[in-house]
This record gives sequence, C-alpha cells and structure tokens, in this order.
Amino acid sequence: MTTEAYIFDAIRTPRSKGKEGGSLHEVKPVALAGGLLKALQQRHELDTSRVDDVLLGCVTPVGEQGSCIGKAVAQYAGWDQQVAGLQLDRFCASGLEAVNMGAQKIASGWEDLIVAGGVECMSRVKMGSNGGAMFSDPEFILGQGAVPQGIGADLIATLGNWSRSDVDEVAVRSQQRAAHARDNGWFTSVVPVRDACGSVILESDDFIKPNSTLDTLAGLKPSFAAMGEMGMDDLALASYSQVEAINHVHTPGNSSGIVDGASAVLIGNERIAKELSLTPRARIVATAVTSTDPVIMLTGPGPAAKKCLQKAGLSVADIDLWEINEAFASVVLRFMQDMDIDHSVTNVNGGAIAMGHPLGATGGMLIGTILDELERRGLKRGLVALCVGGGMGIATIIERV
Repeated sequence: MTTEAYIFDAIRTPRSKGKEGGSLHEVKPVALAGGLLKALQQRHELDTSRVDDVLLGCVTPVGEQGSCIGKAVAQYAGWDQQVAGLQLDRFCASGLEAVNMGAQKIASGWEDLIVAGGVECMSRVKMGSNGGAMFSDPEFILGQGAVPQGIGADLIATLGNWSRSDVDEVAVRSQQRAAHARDNGWFTSVVPVRDACGSVILESDDFIKPNSTLDTLAGLKPSFAAMGEMGMDDLALASYSQVEAINHVHTPGNSSGIVDGASAVLIGNERIAKELSLTPRARIVATAVTSTDPVIMLTGPGPAAKKCLQKAGLSVADIDLWEINEAFASVVLRFMQDMDIDHSVTNVNGGAIAMGHPLGATGGMLIGTILDELERRGLKRGLVALCVGGGMGIATIIERV
C-alpha cells in the first residue's frame, strides 16, 4: 500500500541573466540553493534532523556545482548532519525528476520528509562544460544522427507548419503574461536572494522583457540557420525525408533564456505533517517519464503527459492548468497540439522564454508556479511537463488538498 506524497511548500529564487553581468553572478551555487533551504527552515520552524534527503537536479555538475551539490547545499545551510544529499541529471528534466523521485521515496513508505529541486548557475558554470557523448562525441553524433536542440525545434515548427510569426506570438504572450504575474505579485513562490549580511541581492525576476513586440522580435536573426547550413540540417533530414527543407524560425527572442536560479520543494507524508505541524498544499498524483525520437529530440512532453494521465486514471478534461517548459516556442505549440489544449490554460503566467531556463532548477520551479496559480484561482489539478535531451519527456500531476 502506497503512502500519499504531499507538497508542503514549493519555493524558488528569482531568475536573472546567466552572464557575468547578471544580478546573481556573484552568488555561488551552494549559496543560491542554500538560501532556499534556510528559507524553508524559517518558514516552517523546521527541525532539519527530520529531513531524510536533499535531492537536487543539476545539469552541469562540474566545478562549483560538482561533487554532490545536494549534500554540499545541506551543509552550507547549516542543516543537521543527519541530512543526506544527492545530485542528479536528467538534462532539462532534472529539477522535476528530483521532485518525482522525492515523491516516490515518500510513497514507498521508506522515507518521511524530502527536499527536492535543483540549481543551475549558468553565469558561473557554462552549459555543456561537462561534455558527454551526446553533445561532444563526433562518432556518437554521426552514428545516431543527433543534431542540436535548436535544429530539432526548427524541424518541429516545419513539420507543424508554424511560421516565424506563430512562434514569435508565443514569445510575446510569454513576456506579457510573466510581466503581469510578476508585477501583480502572483509568483508567491519566489524567495529573495540575500548576501551573507542579509541584504537583498535580487527580489524578483529581472530577465523578463515586457516591451517585446512582434515587430521587435521580427528583427532578430534565426539562431540555427548557419548551423543547419554546416550539415546539421542534412543530418536531421536524413531521418525526415518527407521534409524538403527546415524553416529556421527560432531566435533568442522565442527560445528559453540562459539564467541563474534554484528551486526547492518540501515533500512528505501525513505522519510527518502531524508531527511537525506542516500543512499540505497539494499531493503528487502521478509521475511519468518516456522517450521519443532522439533526432527531433523535443517531442517527448506530449507522450509523457499522456502516460502520466493514464497512470492517474485521468483525462485531459480533468486538468485545470498546464505548464510546459518553454525551451523553444515550437515545443509549446507541439505540446498544445498533442494534448488538444489552448493558450487559455497553458503557461498562464508565462514561461522560460520570458523568465529563462536554469536547466537543473526549472522543473522544481514549475511546481511552485502551477501550485501558486491553482491556489490563486481556486482550481484543483495541474500538470507540469518538460522536453528533455535525447528525446525524453517528463510529466507530473499535482492536486490541491
């Protein structure tokens, strides 16, 4: 018999430009995620000795983010020495995989209280600096017909017959919604980042560009056309012979931004809630991972969401709000098409095109985003999904209690 996995809290840092000039560049990864653990302890007067494990997603676990950053963060935050820690990497799904794994640990009955989320300081640890066959081994890439994600995103747009204006519309909507939500205080999961003296470094997302318009975005050049001309288009088209040519529509304006950020979700069972006076906000209903064609790479969210719904015994009509990570605008359009949903219930407060995608942290952030909005609207269920390198997809359903 399984145990219910409840979400007691879901918090995140603001997101800021993942470059040396970004507001969070001065903050080390252990400090960025450690600040969230300190906030959880303060918000709930938490006896940290009761926390079994800290699971943190991190896509580039080298340098300052290496050597089991989950445990390092627990120590940095001053938590009890009994608290264990783990770093995990499922590419862009890492933060949500941490949440799902935490829920599974609770549901098994073998652990009682978990912190799950992720951290990615992209201004301090460069994306791709950890290497790996999938992205840096020419023999593997040619043998698998693997292409960069941007080529896959443009191929999705080409297959879906989505034009440059279609993907730019997704981007403008994301910017407008994110700015509106931020300015109206709807991101209640955001915890300010402070320095060692307690002074606020960053209080809210500052990567959002609310003045973006279709006209301004139309002036940006496609990001992946040159790469396609160097042979990557031919490599992709070898698997998609029905396509004459790839229409390169993605630019920096309609793709996810490189940012710094961290997330933390407090998950536990009913017994620990009573013992520590924790109030459940939601329960994790079901989780799912799957994989699809690794060449196009980014079509996994729809199949993962359908698998998750099937495991939960639910239908699309049972979900009130949907969060799909905005890795690229075409990913959003493909997901809505796959699930037969529209913009009115999808990414209602914007997404990674506007706020950025701190790789290992994003999945945990989306849990807080959707829970905040379910509570604000008085709705019941939400589904979070992300596309993942190698063609994978991941999904999670939560339900308010």
